[in-house]
Amino acid sequence: MAAEPPRVAAEPPRDGADAIQDAWRRELPGVPVESIGVVTRIWWAAKVFGDERRRLLAKLGVDVATLDLLSTLRRAGPPYRMSPGELADACMVTRGAITQRVERAAEAGLVERTTAGSGYHTRAVTLTGDGRALLDRVVADLLGAEDHLIGHLAPDRRDQLAGLLRELLAGLGGPSPKSQVGD
Repeated sequence: MAAEPPRVAAEPPRDGADAIQDAWRRELPGVPVESIGVVTRIWWAAKVFGDERRRLLAKLGVDVATLDLLSTLRRAGPPYRMSPGELADACMVTRGAITQRVERAAEAGLVERTTAGSGYHTRAVTLTGDGRALLDRVVADLLGAEDHLIGHLAPDRRDQLAGLLRELLAGLGGPSPKSQVGD
């Protein structure tokens, strides 16, 4: 008995990006249009992901900037403390932006300003228990929702896509390993 040939995933039907690419190929013969198939779909996927993230965060009462701040502190590990300068670098924002984020989060009881080490100018921002509890709930809900968004992809296809996107970003001089999604 002959072995069955390996199954190949069916090609999804043509979509709007294909139509756009075909139209430009017709209108501007000789101009490379292959990027449309990649870039347009990335934009469209980013819109779906961004809209879902904003909707969920609004429902949970957290904005993207606060999520970024709290996530950065949480990922730093115990004691969940960083200097404002370290936070600004890790969040890829200005020190002024970090000051505003910290102020809002401190007013909400999610972080506290502390002194780390000796000296008046050695300031730090520490994640509070309330901030950690909120963040853990938000991240669990957010990652569950995002997993649902890509749930139609088989695990090996997810891995393949993640690798291709990593390669794409590396070639673009993409964001540093310290930044996070949603910045």
